Amino acid sequence: MQHDVEKNVKPYEQTFNTMVPSPFVKFMRKCVIWQFIRFVIINVKMIIVVSKSH
Repeated sequence: MQHDVEKNVKPYEQTFNTMVPSPFVKFMRKCVIWQFIRFVIINVKMIIVVSKSH
């Protein structure tokens, strides 16, 4: 199945493009408040994982 997909994808053609982030994604990457919220969420998840291991 994977080989069928690879036959159709030609990496150096004009149609082969990378994803371009939307304006909303760009905003969220620069938003300090959102970055802080993500930081807190990740740290809480890490605390939970570490507390389960001890």
